[in-house]
This record gives sequence, structure tokens and C-alpha cells, in this order.
Amino acid sequence: MNFIDIPSFINTHITKRDVSMFQSDIDNFKTQLTSEIASKSVLVIGGAGTIGSSFIKALLKFKPAKLIVVDTNENGLTELTRDLRSEHGQYIPSTFLTYPMNFGDSVFEKMFLKHAPFDIVANFAAHKHVRSEKDQFSIEAMITNNVFKANSFLDLLLKHKPKHFFCVSTDKAANPVNVMGASKKLMEELILSYTDQIKITTARFANVAFSNGSLLAGYIDRIFKKQPISCPEDVKRFFVSPEESGQICLLACVLGTSGDIFFPKLESHTMINFKDITLNFFKTMGVKVIQCNSDEEARQGMETCLKDKTYPVYFFKSDTSGEKLYEEFYTKDDTLELDKFESLGVIENTSRPSKLNIQQCMSRLKTLMDDPNYSKASIISVMKEFIPDFDHIETGKNLDQKM
Repeated sequence: MNFIDIPSFINTHITKRDVSMFQSDIDNFKTQLTSEIASKSVLVIGGAGTIGSSFIKALLKFKPAKLIVVDTNENGLTELTRDLRSEHGQYIPSTFLTYPMNFGDSVFEKMFLKHAPFDIVANFAAHKHVRSEKDQFSIEAMITNNVFKANSFLDLLLKHKPKHFFCVSTDKAANPVNVMGASKKLMEELILSYTDQIKITTARFANVAFSNGSLLAGYIDRIFKKQPISCPEDVKRFFVSPEESGQICLLACVLGTSGDIFFPKLESHTMINFKDITLNFFKTMGVKVIQCNSDEEARQGMETCLKDKTYPVYFFKSDTSGEKLYEEFYTKDDTLELDKFESLGVIENTSRPSKLNIQQCMSRLKTLMDDPNYSKASIISVMKEFIPDFDHIETGKNLDQKM
């Protein structure tokens, strides 16, 4: 079994780009980016994850004077620090602090008020997995993190307004079919309702290849643990590299107009099937895939595969709640700006959501969740009232029931 160079594999078999698709826009707007970032103060929430850490690496090329990173993942913050300080020639500001804390806790507010004001604030803290949709409890946790905490943080930002505030979204907010996408759509509506008070931008983007917790990153864990692979055979996705994920967020954060929703200009033909990625992954490793008909058959297949350079993979048809077989970044009703950037499109919302309407939705959800008899269906019902294009797909199954 050959060692695989993940960045090279991403470039060759997934994004099929040797150079970042956003590099031309970074070069074109280098002067403006430098002016807005150099010697400035920056706060990054959720900075230990794949997208947050990639944003930090893109940001540091423009030499901010102060960087504070917050994340609930203490080990992730440790690795981020080691990664940055181990890289030859890496710029690190003299004030660089990491805090393992939740941005919804009171200690975060104390820290924020101590270090504020910030020129740039970027929030990457979120529940990002469709698999987090299981029952009323998992959904409440998702909405609390993606919406309620974002609302509290926006109110805190009003005390010390940054010049730029960015909050990450997802392509799944466009015509959402799962609660994660609907919660992000509600988050978008929430932050857009503040755009007359703070300069706010967001971005919807593709799957980040081999990001933390992703299906593809899980392949590496399964191989090290000598465990089989399972993969949906009918799901297609747009992809960006980890480097590109940070760059799109940086461009959106600094260059956008308040209320802009950014997305990558990726054509539909560039969507790639997970099955094709999987077959190429093992081919690159010099391993033959043995296609299995069930989880159990794949588990049993591990007993012999390592001896003959084969690997058992169970390819299944997607049948879990909230699973969309394709991706889209915008709807037919969105107003698009496609000329300003070479690699980025912008959804320009001419009308801002009513803050009162958003607050009413959140109040309804909180009241519902305080009821001991609340259910997943009742939460979805309330969300559908406030998000008309939320067409939830319910199958009674979730990804925790699969390998």
C-alpha cells in the first residue's frame, strides 16, 4: 500500500487545479487586502477547524498585528499553534493568543471586551454535518450553535463594531432540504438583518476536500485502524481544497459589501461523484477495491484484504434524511453579481430581512424547545413557516446508522 500525498491527490483527482482558483482575485486585490489587514487586529472564532485554520494562513500573509483565535477544540488549537510555529518563514504577529472556550459562554464575553476593538472578526463556529440531524436534541444543539449563539454574538459586536465581520455559511442554505442547511439559512437571515448596523458578509461554498470530520478524511482513519470503507455511490459534490476554503472566506470578509453572500464560480460539470474519488484514492495507493454489498460483508473482508493488496468498500445508495444528491449555491430568485471577481460570484440581496420577523422565529423555537414534549417534527414545522423554500427530506434514517 503506497503512501498518498493528499494535497497532490486533491489537485489531480478532485479539484483538478494546480493553482488555487482564487489566486487571481487575491493578486488583483492585493493592495486593498494589504491595506485592510496589515497591522490590524483580528479575532477568529472556530479557528482550529479546517476552514478556520486555512483562513488564518491566508490572513497571515498580509501581516496583521494581533491575532486571537477561539475554539472549543483545545487539541485543535494546540496543533494550529504547532503548525504555524513549525513552518519556515511563517509570519506570526507579536500578539498571538489562542483560547479554548465557547463563544457563547460568559468567559468569552469577558475576553472579548478585554481585547476589543477588533478590525476584523470572522466566525467559523458551527454545526456543519447533515448527520447531526437525528432527533429533537441534536437539532436543538445545532440551532443553538448556528443561530442563537450567533444572535448573542451580534449583540455583543454592537458594543465594539469591527470594520469587517464574516460568518461562514454553506451551499446547503440554498433551497435547503436538511435542518443543517435550514439553520444556516436562518443564520444568513439573522446576520443580514444586522447589515445596517455592522458591515457583514458571508459565503456559501463547496465541500472542502479532506476537511476535518469529512467522509474523505475518514478514509485515512479507517486505513490506519484497518477498517473497511463505506461510501455513497450516487452523491455528487462541488469541491475546493483546504487552501481555497480559507481564501474564499478572506476575500468575502475583506472585499465584500455589507449583506453580500459569496460563492465560488464552479460549473455544474465540475461536480464529482464520491464513488469516483474513492476508486481513484485506492488506485493511487496501488490497491484494488473489492466492492461489497453490505457493511457486514465489508467488515468481514478486512480479514484477507491486507494480505493481497485489496480493500473492501461498501458503495450504497443514499437514503438518509436531509441528503441532497447535488449542490447549488443560489436560487432562481437571487440577484447575482458575476463580473466583479474572476472566481467569485456574489448574491446581492436588495431587501433585508425584518429583524422582528427573525426574532419572532427564534422566540417560537426557544418556546418550543422549552416544552418537554417537543419533537423533531415540531421544530421542522416552525422552521418551514419562516423559511418557505425549506423542503425537508425525511426518511427516518441517519448517517449514524452507517459505517
